[in-house]
Amino acid sequence: MKKNDTLIGTCENYTYDGMGVVKADGFPLFVKGLLVNEKALIGVTKLKKTYGYARIIELLDSSDARKVPACPIAKACGGCQLQHMSYDEQLRFKRQKVQDVIKRIAHLNLEVLPVKGMEEPYFYRNKAQIPFCYTDGHLHSGFYRINSNTIIDMDTCCIQSKEINQIYADVRQVLLRYPHLASSLRHVLIKHAVYKDEIMLVFISRPNDSQDWNALAREMVSLHSKIQSVMLNINDRKDNVILGEKEICLYGRDYIVDQMADFLFHISAKSFYQVNPVQTKVLYDTALQACQLSGQEIVIDLYCGVGTISMFLAKHAKKVIGIEIVPSAIRNAKANAKRNGIHNIEFVCSDATAYAKKLAQEKLHPDVVCVDPPRKGCAKSVLEDIVSMQPKRIVYVSCDPGTLARDLRILEDLGYHCEMVQPVDMFPQTHSIENVALLTKEAIGIQKVCKKSSLQE
Repeated sequence: MKKNDTLIGTCENYTYDGMGVVKADGFPLFVKGLLVNEKALIGVTKLKKTYGYARIIELLDSSDARKVPACPIAKACGGCQLQHMSYDEQLRFKRQKVQDVIKRIAHLNLEVLPVKGMEEPYFYRNKAQIPFCYTDGHLHSGFYRINSNTIIDMDTCCIQSKEINQIYADVRQVLLRYPHLASSLRHVLIKHAVYKDEIMLVFISRPNDSQDWNALAREMVSLHSKIQSVMLNINDRKDNVILGEKEICLYGRDYIVDQMADFLFHISAKSFYQVNPVQTKVLYDTALQACQLSGQEIVIDLYCGVGTISMFLAKHAKKVIGIEIVPSAIRNAKANAKRNGIHNIEFVCSDATAYAKKLAQEKLHPDVVCVDPPRKGCAKSVLEDIVSMQPKRIVYVSCDPGTLARDLRILEDLGYHCEMVQPVDMFPQTHSIENVALLTKEAIGIQKVCKKSSLQE
């Protein structure tokens, strides 16, 4: 086999990012846009030692799960990868993706639970950061083409909230009257506090001292009464970091307010906030149910961020200790807890490894340890220190199935048993999937856990 060869093949499975897998005499070829059980004439585009890539030349047998993408630039844009799949097929793919790594990496004979998906898997994102470029009198904005810095012009995005799309469309029109501002603009960031229905609009610009930024802000506010904050962020960096250090408030406050369950959160231009408000509640409720709190427990929340999960847990626990290395996140977490009148939380600014070791040395034995690490997962030393604290339960919230499976294997070898893995679809139309895993010191049986915590409801 060589590049540009053609063959007819049937898709047998998916890769971790949703590409179809065709076997040619046992040699796997990864084909973008091909669904399981579809037959196609494909052309080889690249060959590696143990696998290759191919493209669809002609689709011969189409799956009932195939959909026409809702977005006209879906094939070129790097934001969504699965719009050609029905939503049921997306959920099937994501569950199998998690199941594969649980078996292959964690070596566990455990059935992953069905994915908790969305009723409406479009227009869910509450945040958009859109690159802008003004060249030769033409304004370009949208998203970057896959694996490039070329902007694909976009009119609307079917996974951003409808309010964000409306404001984005008006920004593009209004900017045409301010070419001297558009020429220095790098990105526009729009945040939508969905439940309070407040909007923050951030213009991210190279240094530009024009007073017309205020006029631009006033014009946008006159068009959209939901805009409660307009910020100018100055970024003269040469790298891909989107937000600069200097911020100027052009209108209103330097934050917007949103509500999640019973809690209020202040959201600034730089603060982290989950981008899918509907599924965030599902994810946090799933983690809370896995913790099985009665009100008497001491809980450690490692990698607590701005304290969102910590606050959910604190309503049902005796005390929660949240650990996070980012000072600004800890400041926000303390402010969030105070704002919401939660007094049984302690937030500590520390590296998770160092603080877990400190707690283990102090022989603190929390009832539950909840971890929500970055994509790279937990360091082995952190897992060892967690185990040395001898919690009754470990609840692991993960944004990467591969590192979750790796860490589950380590925890299994250290004496904790994985009782369940519950996927939650936070990012429909993309290949990303979040998971909540429950581990206990003694195997108590998946059916008992699910019945007790209502995780299958």
